[in-house]
Amino acid sequence: MSSKILFLAGSARKDSMNKKLAKVAYELAVEQGANATFVDLKDYPMPLYDGDDETASGLPENAIKLKALFIEHSGLFIASPEYNSSFSALLKNTLDWISRPHTDKERPLSAFRDKVAGLAATSPGALGGLRGLVALRMLLGNIQVMVLPEQIAIGGGMTAFDEQGNLIDEKQRQALGLIVARLISETSN
Repeated sequence: MSSKILFLAGSARKDSMNKKLAKVAYELAVEQGANATFVDLKDYPMPLYDGDDETASGLPENAIKLKALFIEHSGLFIASPEYNSSFSALLKNTLDWISRPHTDKERPLSAFRDKVAGLAATSPGALGGLRGLVALRMLLGNIQVMVLPEQIAIGGGMTAFDEQGNLIDEKQRQALGLIVARLISETSN
């Protein structure tokens, strides 16, 4: 059976390096036969999580839509920018909202439980966003996502992609392809 994997970046910026990285990974998954979906968090704006708002109004419509996408995919691939040695507020807010149940019969953490995730990052700095992946890996593990041990952090992200958004360095592309292949393998039935 073909894997169904959701690809996203923790950035809404139009020319985000991490969005480019997630798109390259998505294309590699399609080439390898996975049933892949790419989502842009910019298409799912949500207010900052507030428990009082949740009690008064429930989950925002975009949180419910995005949660449904997470639920229908067995794997996740997240390319995360590093902000001050952690992952982005956009990604944290998104994960917080979709972690919340919105029906009485919903299983806790339904968008995350039994999922497998692959992680990647790129940044202008030499470490490529590596420090942010540590915090993201911890959060995902706490919400019952199995995170692959393989990951990639690409330094010098401003020059890592060509004008079409392709990774220039073939070794980096191959390393990303191996992570995608492992994600496909782990999510196939």
